[in-house]
Amino acid sequence: MANDPIQQFQIVEIFSFGEIGGMEFAMTNSSVFMIAAVAVISGFLMGATRGRTLVPTRAQSVAELLYSFIANTVRSTTGTEGMKFFPFIFTLFLFVLTCNLLGMFPYFFTVTSHLVVTFALAMAVMTMVLVVGFARHGVRFLELFVPHGVPKPILPFITLIEVISFLSRPISLSLRLFGNMLAGHIVLKVFAGFVVTMGAAGVVGAVGGVLPFAMTVILTAFEFLIAGLQAFVFTVLTCVYLNDALHPHH
Repeated sequence: MANDPIQQFQIVEIFSFGEIGGMEFAMTNSSVFMIAAVAVISGFLMGATRGRTLVPTRAQSVAELLYSFIANTVRSTTGTEGMKFFPFIFTLFLFVLTCNLLGMFPYFFTVTSHLVVTFALAMAVMTMVLVVGFARHGVRFLELFVPHGVPKPILPFITLIEVISFLSRPISLSLRLFGNMLAGHIVLKVFAGFVVTMGAAGVVGAVGGVLPFAMTVILTAFEFLIAGLQAFVFTVLTCVYLNDALHPHH
C-alpha cells in the first residue's frame, strides 16, 4: 500500500462534529488543507504588505507581482468594468494556486485533486456570472445564447448549442483542474515508487533506478509548472465567463 498511487487521494476523517438532519459533519484532511491554504495566503499577504517600503522586500515584490499579474489579466479580458470583481478573482487564483502547491509536498494532501472541490469552485464562478448577468441586463442577458447574424432557419439549433455549451462550462472548468492535478500526482507517485522498489533490489536495482529517479525529478519540476499554469487557466476562464456577463452582446 505504500506505493499505491491512489492512496494519496483518500479522504480521512479526523474528527466528527456529529450529525445534522441525518448528514454527518466532520473535519477531514481535505478540510484541514483548505484551511491551511487560507491561512498561508492570509499570512503571506499580511506579512508582505506590513510596513511597505519604497524599495520592496522580496515578499512585498512577490505580492505586488501577483497583484499586478492578475489585475492585468482581468483588465485585458473583461475591461475596466471587470476590476469590480478583482477581489473575488484574485482570491480564487491564490486559493487554487496555494492548494496546488501545497499538494506538491510529501505527505501533504492535494485538495484540487478531488472533483467535488473543483466543481464547487466552478459553480461559485458560474453562480457569480449568472447573478451579474441578470442583475446588469435582466432578461436581455439571455441574448448571450442568440448570436447575431445567424440565419433564422438554423437559429434554434445554434441557440441550443450555445445553451449546452454554457451549461457545460462548470463541468469543463472543474474537470480540467481536477484531471490535471490527479493525473500528474499519480504519474509522479508511480515513478517515485519505481525508485524505491528498485533501490531495495541491491546494486543492480540502484543502477536501474537512475532513470526513474531522473524522471521523478523532471516530473516534479513539471508538476510545479502545472500547479501554477492550472491556477492561471482557471482564472483566465473565470474572466472570460465574467466578460460574457458584462458584455453579453459581444
